[in-house]
Amino acid sequence: MSEPDFPEDEFAARTHAAQTAMRVQDFDALFFTTEAEMRYFTGFRTLFWQSPTRSWFLVVPVDGKPIAVIPQIGAHLMASTWIDDIRTFSAPHPVDDGINLLADTLRAFAKIAMPMGRESALRMPLRDFQRLRDLTSGAEYLDGTELVQSLRMVKSDREIALLREICGIGSAAFARAPELFHADQPLSEVFRSFRIELLRQGADDVPYLVGGAGQGGYGDVISPPSTRPLQEGDVLMLDTGATRNGYFCDFDRNFAIGRASEVVRSAHETLVRAVEAAAAIARPGRTCADLFRAMAEVLGEGEGDVGRLGHGLGMQLTEAPSLTGFDETLLRENMVLTLEPSLSLGPGRMMVHEENIVIRDGAPEFLTVRAAPDIPVITS
Repeated sequence: MSEPDFPEDEFAARTHAAQTAMRVQDFDALFFTTEAEMRYFTGFRTLFWQSPTRSWFLVVPVDGKPIAVIPQIGAHLMASTWIDDIRTFSAPHPVDDGINLLADTLRAFAKIAMPMGRESALRMPLRDFQRLRDLTSGAEYLDGTELVQSLRMVKSDREIALLREICGIGSAAFARAPELFHADQPLSEVFRSFRIELLRQGADDVPYLVGGAGQGGYGDVISPPSTRPLQEGDVLMLDTGATRNGYFCDFDRNFAIGRASEVVRSAHETLVRAVEAAAAIARPGRTCADLFRAMAEVLGEGEGDVGRLGHGLGMQLTEAPSLTGFDETLLRENMVLTLEPSLSLGPGRMMVHEENIVIRDGAPEFLTVRAAPDIPVITS
């Protein structure tokens, strides 16, 4: 990392907000094992998380700066962040991958909160966590999911600027679709060409790119692309999660190859109308469930017919909250969301549409260049 993603005051403000909430809930410390939370509070960004060999730990005390308890290999990079207290261990180690050092750090706290709920994970060996609990038997481990997610759901102006930038990059890449895609092109080549275009437009990486193609719609949209060539009458969908300084865009676009049937045209128009219905009520004080119901009504589907129709977006491709019929999370200004309605077009056929927005005091800001109701047709 040649320079920090944000100035020090960004991380200091995040830590201060967390500590204020911790005092309200009577937590002495927050304990994290996952990449997003460590990056959120420190600015420590590295692809080394791709390796499962080493565990990494962060402790945010109710007073003072966060404490990093990390493998020695990360000491140099962590020292370039705003963190001062960096405690290192040798890893991998035949006996102790930092657990005694971590226990020594956590013994200073009686009430330790950590993410335990939906969309959280424990990124350390379970037996190491059990050993940690034994070594800190005087501490109480509590659920800090709501506290952490509540903080991360509302983005700073700097975060929104990055999200606006990467969504603009994605939109610019999609605008070049008529030059990139054509009939008889293998789907695998479609994916490769689009990934290259995203990088050419300025994305740092494209860790997520899925989609599908099929006659009158598509079915499986999460498998690796096949070598099947695009055919006239296909609907091609690409859903991209490109990144800029570790922040994601997440939206898709649909294209008809050669021609679009009336069913496909109608479905695309309905999906765009569903997004517009959600955007029309996306205001502070409404709920995620409200947005879900607005889209489901346009789609003509009940709450039990579809999964979620969108989610939070930021440092991760998908974040809390979820746009479901049961998520009553209140919308707040500067939350960044995806609106992602989907329609079934019959057995094995579907269409999905997605946009990215910021909740504002008034109409939401679209970070993506909005798709028109008419599905684009690629004729070359």
